[in-house]
Amino acid sequence: MENTKSPGQMADEIIRGRRLKRGEDFSFLLDAPLAELSAAAGRLQKHFCGNHIDLCTVINGRSGHCGENCKYCAQASCHKTHIDEYGFLPEDEIVENARANETEGVNRFAIVTSGRRLAGEDFRKALHCYRRMKKELTHMDLCASHGLLTREQLHELHEAGVTSYHHNIETSRRFFPQICTSHTYDDRIQTIRRAQEEGFCVCSGGIIGLGEDWDDRIDMAVSLAELGIESIPVNALMPIPGTPLENQPLISSEDILRTVAIFRFINPTANIRLAAGRKRLPDNGATALQSGASASITGNMLTTTGTTIREDMAMLERLGLSNQDR
Repeated sequence: MENTKSPGQMADEIIRGRRLKRGEDFSFLLDAPLAELSAAAGRLQKHFCGNHIDLCTVINGRSGHCGENCKYCAQASCHKTHIDEYGFLPEDEIVENARANETEGVNRFAIVTSGRRLAGEDFRKALHCYRRMKKELTHMDLCASHGLLTREQLHELHEAGVTSYHHNIETSRRFFPQICTSHTYDDRIQTIRRAQEEGFCVCSGGIIGLGEDWDDRIDMAVSLAELGIESIPVNALMPIPGTPLENQPLISSEDILRTVAIFRFINPTANIRLAAGRKRLPDNGATALQSGASASITGNMLTTTGTTIREDMAMLERLGLSNQDR
């Protein structure tokens, strides 16, 4: 049945407990004027998240030499991107980076590593590093992003003090084979379920602007809702020279904002997190942080430049928002 409700009316129903499900008519999310949709998404954000904005930072703990073939990724060895390639970073460098971010007031710190799965000596190094950060950093939650880990590895991470695990689904099930064939969509779903069973808060989202359509974006949002994901990063593709998507047209800022609003409607209680591509948004994302997005990665991204933490703190203060506990 066609949905004739306005975004505002639907927001009222969601606040009262309704949740949008697979198979419903989502056309109102695409047909509504962006300003109207964003205003309603902002109301949902205010109701479910208050004035709190969750800020996290990432460090590229191991770079390049990845055997997977994700078309968007600078770190895949099958692509010629000329990025810096290195093994697992020295522990002191990682800990000092985390400590500096804690001093700046960031909520969460993540080590992200290239490759299908962190294993062997590098995994042992990561565990030791997490144990040390858990001991030395008193106001920072720890997140890990190390690929398709086993149940045993996830358990070891959890015991080492890691509370969140990041693993994107990237796009819809239908579109996934268009961007990666070296592993499957179901491989990613399996890892997410394992992390949830271990007790992690799972951070999982994806990339828009890969060549997918709106149905794919909505499908991704619905799949994340079905998985019960608590933190959803929305990345806008920044085409990297040397990857198969280097000539992919940039998605518009309006489409990024519409996607953020759509994700808020379908995942009303989750943290919708601005990630790569944020600098292309109005006022460096300030508009999005008032119209659906309740979180952001801050500082530098993995292989692209982000925004400084101090700039973000100043922006939150200007908007009447805070990254302190609600």
